[in-house]
Amino acid sequence: MALKDIKTKIQATERTHKVARAMEAVSAVKMRKTQSVALTGRPYARAALQILARLSGSADLVRHPLATARDIRRVALVILTSDKGLAGALNSGVIMAAAKAVAPYATDAVTVYAYGRKGEEYFARRGYPVARAFENKKDTVEISVMEELSAELGDAFTNETYDEVLVAYSNFKSTFEQIPTIRRLLPLALPDVTRLIEDIVPEKGRWSDLRAVESVPAYSIEPDSGEVLAMLAPRLVAISLYHMLLEAKASEHSARMVAMKNASDKSKEVAHDLTRLFNKIRQAAITREVSEIVGGREALAT
Repeated sequence: MALKDIKTKIQATERTHKVARAMEAVSAVKMRKTQSVALTGRPYARAALQILARLSGSADLVRHPLATARDIRRVALVILTSDKGLAGALNSGVIMAAAKAVAPYATDAVTVYAYGRKGEEYFARRGYPVARAFENKKDTVEISVMEELSAELGDAFTNETYDEVLVAYSNFKSTFEQIPTIRRLLPLALPDVTRLIEDIVPEKGRWSDLRAVESVPAYSIEPDSGEVLAMLAPRLVAISLYHMLLEAKASEHSARMVAMKNASDKSKEVAHDLTRLFNKIRQAAITREVSEIVGGREALAT
């Protein structure tokens, strides 16, 4: 390899290193912000979902349209991914988990609601009908969008358009660990809510000492159980969906920061190896030229 080619590669690698370092710094700032929002929202989401868990013993909730379990013929899949790449295996992990969850059903029996371009493109290319597609470019998360989506899904479930609503997202565990997760959003059921709350409670840290959810046999609801549940159940569905989106956002920026750090470290290592190769070849060329000069001088002396 010529010295000029090696020098060009070194310069290109150093530029890549600078870009990766800049993207790592930007992702680190966004990561801290989204992590803070997701983590500080966990106690609220847990408290709201715990209300549903405690109402699970009420016969009124069991009869509620959003809690009605039936034979599954049509499924709605809400998949939360990003619009951008450079986030390691984050999006592919969520997509593969979602594809596995809907694999038992026919393509026309699954309707996709995609929040993020990556998930939309994957399922659209494979012939799944995409009912709604949302951009996921903003760093902020608007709860109004999730309320609109949860209301649409709730109406479709109540009208028996769908028999089950699944959500695929990346559950945030730590900066270096994000787990592709599938959760059943509808029908409302205590086991699903319990698993979601268990995911919310971190293994260590500020809120790791939150107690487990305990349900009670029944509640006396005033003024009217039907009226209270009609307002409460859709709100709890929206909160569940909103919290999943917060977790997905925190996971995205964490995964991107780690991916950019790895790229930055690798580009620095490659530049170092290329520089050593450049110096080695140049030194060999200088040594060869010196040897030729000495040899020529000795030949002239004889």
